[in-house]
Amino acid sequence: MLNNTGRVLTWGAVASVVLTALVWLAGPLLDDVALAPDQGASWYYWKLPEPTFWTRASAWLGYASHQLVSWWLIYYAQRHVRRYTTGLHKVNVLALAANLGFIALHEVQTQVFYDGIAQDVSIFSSQGSVVLLLVVVLLMENRRRGLFFGRRAPISAEVVRFARKYHGYLFSWAAIYTFWYHPMESTSGHLIGFFYMFLLLFQGSIFLTRAHTNRWWTLTLELMVAVHGTLVAVMNSGPDGMWPMFLFGFLGVFVITQMHGLGLSGRARWGIAVAYLVGAVAVYATRSLADLDEIVRIPFIEYLLVAVVAGLVWLGLLPRRKRAPADVG
Repeated sequence: MLNNTGRVLTWGAVASVVLTALVWLAGPLLDDVALAPDQGASWYYWKLPEPTFWTRASAWLGYASHQLVSWWLIYYAQRHVRRYTTGLHKVNVLALAANLGFIALHEVQTQVFYDGIAQDVSIFSSQGSVVLLLVVVLLMENRRRGLFFGRRAPISAEVVRFARKYHGYLFSWAAIYTFWYHPMESTSGHLIGFFYMFLLLFQGSIFLTRAHTNRWWTLTLELMVAVHGTLVAVMNSGPDGMWPMFLFGFLGVFVITQMHGLGLSGRARWGIAVAYLVGAVAVYATRSLADLDEIVRIPFIEYLLVAVVAGLVWLGLLPRRKRAPADVG
């Protein structure tokens, strides 16, 4: 058993880099795949113009198998392990091995059949799954770091407990669904995305360990979306595109919420906030200060979704609350 949280996280990060490099090395083998012309923002370019039964079935069977195995391992750990440790449980080793196996399977499936599940579902479902993951993290961490500048939002403790107990199933779905959405292409955008997915799959494999809850590690995973979103925006639309909206939007969530769970001094937090505002104004001054309102769009959407998700969970728990008095009697 590994006995050092830092070692566990270091090996996870290194493994994610190596796996990303392998995707890059295998990328040229897909150069002869013919794709349809790009049809706009709602069109996913990397899918076959004429899919077959087997191109579809290979992707969906791979995804479904990966998903069910992951959910079963989480269920087993919650039923039979239950305790946190600084090292890895046997079930963590099984989860890591399973994810590694399915990553290899997806690479083979891409080389033979190419298509991911993008052929049958909207591009917005892939993006939305990751956004939902980030929103639920904000909800779960409300009691520890607050939602607005260290102040807690009025979210029921029952809702937070429910999210903490079952979040593994949702996060597993978000990561695995997004992973199988894409063929394992080696464009810059795909490589950045796969690196992020490998980190999330690793995080989903080390449940019930201290590494899984390390606040600097989990913050890094939250902030990776700012790196990914910004770089992909630059790659897709160039330096004059909408990359500042993604960069300062996701960093705005960091300033409003995420940095308040790190134990930073008040002076440090003020310094970060001022640097953020100065940076945003400086960037938009070279473009158009009239567009500065872009930086509030992503935070607004995320906090609105926190309220929606919390409300839906609260409503979903109503039947259980109504049964509680009778159960006690």
